[in-house]
Amino acid sequence: MGNPPRNGEQNEFILITKAKDLVKHTFLMTNDRRFPKKYRFTVVNRLQDLVIDIFQHIQEANELDLSDPQEFRERRYEQKKALTKCKTVLFLIEISFENNLISKAQCEAWTNYVVEVKRMAASWRKKDRERVTTQRRSAPPY
Repeated sequence: MGNPPRNGEQNEFILITKAKDLVKHTFLMTNDRRFPKKYRFTVVNRLQDLVIDIFQHIQEANELDLSDPQEFRERRYEQKKALTKCKTVLFLIEISFENNLISKAQCEAWTNYVVEVKRMAASWRKKDRERVTTQRRSAPPY
């Protein structure tokens, strides 16, 4: 646990923290002991690339401005990409479990990391849509 932020500092966006945790857990889970060499280029590299992509999409979406219509569209696209990649990661975790590369408990724990990121990203996307809709309704007509 970190120290509370000082005046003028902001806490990191919690979804970014959760995405970082997913990346760290995935790298921990995809070590050479657990995944034999024959899975290195098919499953392991794909999992690692996907979780880094998820983190990057969330990071990029967070940098975009909701008040700019073009950036809002880009932000929604980045959020959607993160959500889609979460679904792919869940599938690869399922494949890993079915091939006895991870235990049921490991599958459940790893899945929880992904589901939490996916749930938070979906909620963020929905709230963005609601915020923009409210802003547009309250904007003065020209």
